[in-house]
Amino acid sequence: MMQRNHWLVSGSILAILVTAIPARSETLSEAMATAYATNPTLLSERAKLRSADELVPQALANWRPSVSLSGNYTRSYYYESITSGSAVPTPQGSQQVTQTGAVAYNNETMGVTVTQPIYRGGRTVAQTRQAEAQVEAERANLRVTEGQVLLNVATVYMNLVQAQAVLQLSINNEQVLQRQLDATEDRFRVGEVTRTDVAQSQSRLAAAHADRTQAEGGVRTARAAYLQTVGHDADRTEAPLEPPKLPGSVTEAQGVAGAESPAIGYARNNYQAAVEGIDLIQGELLPQVAVSGSANRIYNFDGPQSLENTAQVVVGVTVPLYQQGQEYARLRGQKETAAQMRHSLDQAERDVLESTTAAWEALQTARARRASYQSQIKAAEIALEGVSQESRVGSRTVLDVLNAEQELLNAQVNEVQAAHDQMVAAFQLLNAEGRLSAEQMELAVDFYDPARHYEDVRDKWAGFGERSDLRN
Repeated sequence: MMQRNHWLVSGSILAILVTAIPARSETLSEAMATAYATNPTLLSERAKLRSADELVPQALANWRPSVSLSGNYTRSYYYESITSGSAVPTPQGSQQVTQTGAVAYNNETMGVTVTQPIYRGGRTVAQTRQAEAQVEAERANLRVTEGQVLLNVATVYMNLVQAQAVLQLSINNEQVLQRQLDATEDRFRVGEVTRTDVAQSQSRLAAAHADRTQAEGGVRTARAAYLQTVGHDADRTEAPLEPPKLPGSVTEAQGVAGAESPAIGYARNNYQAAVEGIDLIQGELLPQVAVSGSANRIYNFDGPQSLENTAQVVVGVTVPLYQQGQEYARLRGQKETAAQMRHSLDQAERDVLESTTAAWEALQTARARRASYQSQIKAAEIALEGVSQESRVGSRTVLDVLNAEQELLNAQVNEVQAAHDQMVAAFQLLNAEGRLSAEQMELAVDFYDPARHYEDVRDKWAGFGERSDLRN
């Protein structure tokens, strides 16, 4: 006879997971913290941001002088042929005598040259502003990546929660149907039911075997995705509560997203960088002024040694007139690039508005569905109890009991799926708002400070730095 305490389990995921085999359990916050510290995509974006930080000192370097030291050593050989003015008697007659000799000259020069830009057509200022906008864009992109990584973790975590819950329901259902078949066969042997009732029970048990096998495969697939995203496996998960700081209305969600979404910030800073690029190219058409100074010391070893010191200061002014029209073509192209970035910003704002609204509606739908399924579970539990009692006195058939059991199972599986959809939608909403971050989620990690490296390198005049392929 079927025992009700083996089948009438709560529709709550938490209650289902409590019955799982004891294993290492990991919370969603722990999984997020692990991914925040070790996810390769996130680490790659941090390195990309540090690379972008270097654009600012590159631009600021145009305010600074350039210094070069030069030196050379020269050794020259001169060959001289000298013919005497008077003839010298020889057996063959009188001939003039020619003397040939080599003379070596040594020369050493050392010098230093300093060049200081004074005015570059405003390009230094424009390049600095452009670099700062690019840094801000990469910071926003890092936030986009961080939010997406954490959303991926929440998704694979909830996928594993759902897969484990469905598997546990499948195992429970298989056990119940096995007991149901045993009881039906006992009743058949005493003549209370027919062979048809036995066959129906066997059919349902075979389907339960298939469902359990499929659920086991679902768990293995979910664990593989979990390993790929988080970086390690988790034998058991715990169904989390809804994340904090969810908006109270779709209007509030849209307002927060418009103000805080990093996707919009990324597009906005890219547009600003493109605008500064216009001024940067225009500066190539303006005059340039630079001051250069040089000092040289020359040692001459031509006969008696001599020393010569020279120094000069030159103010150079360059006025570009026409350079094949390249600057004008690049300027026109940059203006179109700025227009493109402006349209991209408009599209980003629309995309954020749409994704926020969609996530809000998905969350409300999942909440309503889950509440309905929870009510269905309660009703199905009562119905199954009643049908079971009626079957014992012969007023209900075995098929009626099997159908009631299947209806309860379907309601429980649907509730598990709705709970999964509810949690995923909640994190999607946070991500659309720009609030899905390690800091907002209060993860137990050392938060990455994107400004620290920037402040370290902004005003550096020299330095090789260090390899950061192992840094976070």
